[in-house]
Amino acid sequence: MNQPLTVTAAQKAGPKLTAGLVGVTLVALLVLPLLHLLPESSALYLSAYGLTLTGKILCYAIVALALDLVWGYAGLLSLGHGLFFALGGYAMGMYLMREAAGDQLPAFMTFLSWTELPWYWAGTQHFLWALCLVVLAPGLLALVFGFFAFRSRIKGVYFSIMTQALTFAGMLLFFRNETGFGGNNGFTNFRSILGFSITAPGTRVALFLAIVVLLAASLAIGFALARSKFGRVLTALRDAENRLMFCGYDPRGYKLFVWTLSAVLCGLAGALFVPLVGIINPSEMSPTNSIEAAVWVALGGRGTLIGPLLGAGVVNGAKSWFTVAFPEYWLFFLGALFIVVTLYLPRGILGLIKREKEQ
Repeated sequence: MNQPLTVTAAQKAGPKLTAGLVGVTLVALLVLPLLHLLPESSALYLSAYGLTLTGKILCYAIVALALDLVWGYAGLLSLGHGLFFALGGYAMGMYLMREAAGDQLPAFMTFLSWTELPWYWAGTQHFLWALCLVVLAPGLLALVFGFFAFRSRIKGVYFSIMTQALTFAGMLLFFRNETGFGGNNGFTNFRSILGFSITAPGTRVALFLAIVVLLAASLAIGFALARSKFGRVLTALRDAENRLMFCGYDPRGYKLFVWTLSAVLCGLAGALFVPLVGIINPSEMSPTNSIEAAVWVALGGRGTLIGPLLGAGVVNGAKSWFTVAFPEYWLFFLGALFIVVTLYLPRGILGLIKREKEQ
């Protein structure tokens, strides 16, 4: 007689416990960069490498959350989110390149004998316009692509293939020297951002804090959408699109909105990734990167928002270790991980934890 009451109480406490854990984690992340400001002799000192690696993983976590919005809730498996991430990174990267060059052309353009700046990079010496490009470049591309794809009712594996093809085409375009994107070297050798040295401890701490704030805002947006009527329509769209249409809903608008929002979040993550890591090149658009993002979401548990963050942390933490200790085995490990998750963890790590609690 007491068992149902116990399960119900656990289910009611679940959201509060999750919110508490998220809050504690975010507070810890806000405190973490302050350790970088301590003297290097201190036992609690966090090195620049540690701060950069953690910030990099958090940027990838935002991408995982953005992908979860379209895959976990709307049922749209995108294999092209690496493109949106890179577009935001390139927009911020050009601003940093122009700030380093002053009144001259960026160094890579001088090397390639460019005589004037291409029209699409006009105004990128201004930080606010660069921020606009960070949002507009991935957002408009997603809007246009999604409009035609959803109008044609493309879904399932065909949608995944099209997104991967779009990413691959973007990578090939950005690899070309004559397109004005830096070729295979991309953008690097950044010196300052808003007049502050990009390698100064205070600047790195500020960038890290901006990433944490973006992660918190992305989570807040995700939870607000998931718990609203819009989120319920998305899950209905994922589970039974034909029934939803029979009830009088047009799924195209819902898909287009969440698809565009997801792309914008990826672009913002890419914009913060670039000054922290110090480089952006076409390899970020590699189809492998977008497939890895799908692995993060699947491992953590799609449709949960928290799970993808966990998956991104686990996979990228393992990648950092493997690429140093056993670099030749990383792709084998990633493939094995994807197979194990597909066969034995269909709901991911978070789904496994919830199942154990319910038992």
